Amino acid sequence: MKKSKLIVALSLVSMMLLSACSTGGTATTPDPEPNTPAEEEPAEEPAGEEEKFVIRAGIGLNDQHPQFKGLEVMKEYVEKESNGRIEMQLFHSSQLGDDIQMMEALQMGSQEVTCPSTAPITSIDNRFMIFDLPFLFPTEEVASDLLDGDLGQELLDGLSDHGLIGLAYWENGYRHLTNSVREVKSPADMEGLKIRTMENEVHLDFFRALGANPTPMPFGELFTAMQTGVVDGQENPVPTIALQNYPEVQDYTTLTGHVYSPFVLLMSKIFWDKLPAELQTVVEDGAILARDEQRRINREYTEELKGDLVDAGMTVTELTTEELKAFQDATKPTVEKFKSQIGEDYVNQVLEEIENLSGN
Repeated sequence: MKKSKLIVALSLVSMMLLSACSTGGTATTPDPEPNTPAEEEPAEEPAGEEEKFVIRAGIGLNDQHPQFKGLEVMKEYVEKESNGRIEMQLFHSSQLGDDIQMMEALQMGSQEVTCPSTAPITSIDNRFMIFDLPFLFPTEEVASDLLDGDLGQELLDGLSDHGLIGLAYWENGYRHLTNSVREVKSPADMEGLKIRTMENEVHLDFFRALGANPTPMPFGELFTAMQTGVVDGQENPVPTIALQNYPEVQDYTTLTGHVYSPFVLLMSKIFWDKLPAELQTVVEDGAILARDEQRRINREYTEELKGDLVDAGMTVTELTTEELKAFQDATKPTVEKFKSQIGEDYVNQVLEEIENLSGN
């Protein structure tokens, strides 16, 4: 009996101890109040990614031309130096439109980069007509020295008022005449030839002065126009003549060198203003690096491809000093006519600088 009472007493003591332990656990860690969520440590926010940019660069020439090679150099540089924050997408052969359409796309912000000749830019700033005056630059070196100096930079700076950023002058080169009718060695041989030109008043005027029938049209339509006889010929630098396969539809090339034609690498100001300062510097540096390489390639191609024109069956005519002078004399009225439209002060400054750079 005593033993039974002892067992009962021990059981009661055990139950009391268990109850005390249970009550102590809830007291030290109280349950949260109903409908009150437990506080959590604030999550650490991930570091924000840097903004990335896409540059769509379009040109009218094909992917074998030195101009496209220049874009490839620029693409490699800016993508590497921006640590992938800039991607350049390259479009050739007028995939994004002709020069004027692409310039307008830059102004509207629907395209980022293009690289036209100076001729289409004359609709924005008359002073760019200076580069269309015939027989202006005696050598490529004099041309690039002037373009890279203060007078050339002055024109690039003025483009920002028209929604464009002028990054650099690249090289198109000396323009030469081709046709499918006859060999041209004098202005008299130009009589009546239908020659495609750019939509540019100066070009139209001096081809009329030579007796030709200038016909402006977009570059992308030119090959078919020559093939179908809409025009008899055209004028462009040697790399364009060779790499656009013009020997297939043209029989004669005359190395007139009547105009030294720069390209102008343009960027949309709308896009430019979105770029952080450090990426603007990367783009500027890439444009200059590519400019120097593009000029080197262009001059190398020009010499090599003259032989290719002959190999392709073209008659290639190099003018004598006297023959060249006949072309120069015939086009002098064009220079005088457009001086006032371009700005006489600017023309005189350029002519003086050319003389200084030529060592005269």
